[in-house]
Amino acid sequence: MINELKYKECIEACLQCMNACNVCYVSCLKEYELAMLRDCIALDRECADICAFAAQAMSRNSPFVKEICELCIQACLACAEECEKHDHDHCRQCAEACRRCADVCREMVGQL
Repeated sequence: MINELKYKECIEACLQCMNACNVCYVSCLKEYELAMLRDCIALDRECADICAFAAQAMSRNSPFVKEICELCIQACLACAEECEKHDHDHCRQCAEACRRCADVCREMVGQL
């Protein structure tokens, strides 16, 4: 069974990613060229919600942690890829948080 410290690190990465995605989401809405950021805005919301769900699943030791975290990896990678298309600081920070979350989740899933 996975140790509690690894769950803790993954939960923290998911919550940090959720926060970065929420900041990016709100910041994108304030940018001048909204149409260019449409996909970024949508993926920010999806990723934030999935990261929050993954953190909750781990905190209650859900029997579906592996599957939920695999979905989290996919959402984080998609969001990071989209954010990297934009030059805004909030997009860059979001992409970094998403990539870190995906890495931590991937490592944790490999131990399940």
